[in-house]
Amino acid sequence: MFNKLIGKSNRELTGHSYFSMMNGFTPTFTKFGDDVYESDVVRAAIHAIASNAAKLKPKHIRRIDNNVTPQNSNIERLLSVRPNPHMNAYDFLYKVIAQLFSSNNSFILIQMDGDKVSGFYPINASNSELVELNDEMFVKFRFSNGKGLTVPYSEVIHLRRFFNNNDMFGDSNAPLRTSLELLHTSNEGMINAIKTSAFLRGLLKYTGMLKPEDMKRNTEEFVKDYMNVNNNGGIAAIDSKAEYQELKNNPVVADKDQMEFLEDKVYKYFGIHKNIVTSKYNEDEWNAFYESVIEPIAIQLSLEFTSKLFTEREKGHGNEIIFEANRLQYASAKTKISLLKDLAPFGMFTINEGREIFNLAPLKDGDRTIQTLNVVNSDKADEYQVGSKGGDDDDEKGNDPTTTDDEHPSGGED
Repeated sequence: MFNKLIGKSNRELTGHSYFSMMNGFTPTFTKFGDDVYESDVVRAAIHAIASNAAKLKPKHIRRIDNNVTPQNSNIERLLSVRPNPHMNAYDFLYKVIAQLFSSNNSFILIQMDGDKVSGFYPINASNSELVELNDEMFVKFRFSNGKGLTVPYSEVIHLRRFFNNNDMFGDSNAPLRTSLELLHTSNEGMINAIKTSAFLRGLLKYTGMLKPEDMKRNTEEFVKDYMNVNNNGGIAAIDSKAEYQELKNNPVVADKDQMEFLEDKVYKYFGIHKNIVTSKYNEDEWNAFYESVIEPIAIQLSLEFTSKLFTEREKGHGNEIIFEANRLQYASAKTKISLLKDLAPFGMFTINEGREIFNLAPLKDGDRTIQTLNVVNSDKADEYQVGSKGGDDDDEKGNDPTTTDDEHPSGGED
């Protein structure tokens, strides 16, 4: 399956060398040793971002003189329906964004069938390195199963996060290690505290003299009978030959505020609020999340897809891939009603755009704008106001644009 779907894009290189970097780094990217995605807090944060970013709608447009024309091309159909045989559009974007935030690098292979794009495949490689041959850059992927893939960098869509130290790759999530270790230690401490509190802890003090083997046997019997998971009541019964002295065991665990502080540190690292993760956000919190997290992803996707899918000539003719979302779907009902009430009379929405805001199905003839008669085109304002198409021209000809009683068309009074 690998050879059938992805392997056919593989290139065999001989005599290549590492791509030269300005900062002296070796152009190799390896995933962070301790996978941050294994943390439940990290996974919840990434899921909140990826699941919302996956709602972005890809579109192929042509932008000429500020006029945008939808193209409805093969590329748009692939990206909006099924980028490859094993993923629908939502799964594809979810995986791409999840990889981006898990390792700060995300790669998408553009599969070509001749001159036509035939698919898009997220590349989940354990190691990536840039090499050059004959002044062309290639990227070599190594997978955990031992297979490899080498393709021209121009055929790979590369998304980066925390793009600072390395000239080509995003930095690792190493700064997150301390917070995750603290969270892990706190969780382990809580688990151990629960286990410890489930058992008796104390000393058996015998009133008489016992042989060491008898003392050992009695202790083992006491442990067997009372200090196990079957002793649900937590009570032991002993006779007058021995006295049980309890040892106080008060394990120290992180309290609620400390746990929330550690979780908030992780959420801040990903730029989101806890309410986004728990789906308790209000309109303002959603708008902040969209503008600070989702919109930058949409811009990055748009720029990278446009750059890698079109030639310079095609881009010169205004071809673009954009990723957009209807932000108003997440606004409150009060905001939606107020917005349509204030802007629809000016012809700023089509009927179907207004219905989409309220999650209603489009109408057959709904792709048209309507507006109130209380507003007029600025080019027609003079004609509308004074009843003359000439305006200032009439004044230059000596014609008074106003009417008198004698000149009134009806011959009567105003």
